[in-house]
Amino acid sequence: MTCDFLALAQPGVQKLSPYVPGKPVGELAREFGLNPADIVKLASNENPLGPSQKAVAAIQAALPEMTRYPDGNGFALKQALSRRLAVNPAMITLGNGSNDILELVTRAFVGPQHEVVFSEHAFAVYPIVTQAVGAQAVVVPAKHWGHDLDAMAAAITAKTRLVFVANPNNPTGTWIEKAELERFLAQVPEQVIVVLDEAYTEYVETTDVPNGLDYLSQYPNVLVSRTFSKAYGLAALRVGYGICHPAIADAMNRVRQPFNVNTLALVAAVATLEDEAYLVESRRINREGMAQLEAGFIALKLNWIPSRGNFIAVDLGREAATIFNSLLRQGVIVRPVANYGMPNHLRVSIGLPEENQRFLDVLKQAMLNG
Repeated sequence: MTCDFLALAQPGVQKLSPYVPGKPVGELAREFGLNPADIVKLASNENPLGPSQKAVAAIQAALPEMTRYPDGNGFALKQALSRRLAVNPAMITLGNGSNDILELVTRAFVGPQHEVVFSEHAFAVYPIVTQAVGAQAVVVPAKHWGHDLDAMAAAITAKTRLVFVANPNNPTGTWIEKAELERFLAQVPEQVIVVLDEAYTEYVETTDVPNGLDYLSQYPNVLVSRTFSKAYGLAALRVGYGICHPAIADAMNRVRQPFNVNTLALVAAVATLEDEAYLVESRRINREGMAQLEAGFIALKLNWIPSRGNFIAVDLGREAATIFNSLLRQGVIVRPVANYGMPNHLRVSIGLPEENQRFLDVLKQAMLNG
């Protein structure tokens, strides 16, 4: 091959590194000759409960329609979200996961002449979508592992078009309280769109984390992004949504791909949204699993970052790469976060009780041997 095709790509794309997901179970099994059934995956913040049986039934009922294109407008899901969240359907944009929403708002509103502000230790997709459109990323140093909203407000310039705020934040699990968020929103110019990324909001059971939907009427420049991949257990189907002013939604829908959410995802999302018992059980498993891991870290004399998500970042007090690889060889997959500027931490998703215990047991042995 004589042509350098990468050199033909847009400048921002040339410098990108692909997003690296958690290692799949099948890949680890092949790599170390392990039985897939014995592998514990706590790497991707997935719901360990399995899908809602109502979602499974809805998918089975929809299978005969696989030869048909999906409803490109997602009418039924928008209506279900409108009823549950008390928002106008015109404010809802559906996405192929909430990552799609983050990309859509960036593509619709950000160009090479603009800046995008986000925090250190924040979700890896923020710099990816920013760089892909050739914009300038403004990364604000974190405060106690979380967002420093005062510093982020100060970083906004005439070139700023978008600010990403994750609440709770991935991978640190940190959260922003109501007074802090309100002070920040009051400072943001109206032409700067604030994306409140609330991928983990359904796991929040305390009153210290505000609901982004409460600010939509007062601040038309706010977009709330959410997903069905976490508490609703539909990660494989890729369905998320954004809620914002209809004019912002209109712009996003102009760049949204036709049929970006498939039929099975649409029907499963509607069914799961209406399965309140499933959400309650997901929260219970998460709450009890979080306590189980925290108790385990205390026994191991390890520090961690308090979390409001379905994961927790544990500080090993040393570079985590060796321990991570040791866990892999024992069939336990967690997430190293050195690429987030956290080389001593591992991010651990909350699993079922036996999965959490398996991780703690293997971690203890790895720490002794490491």
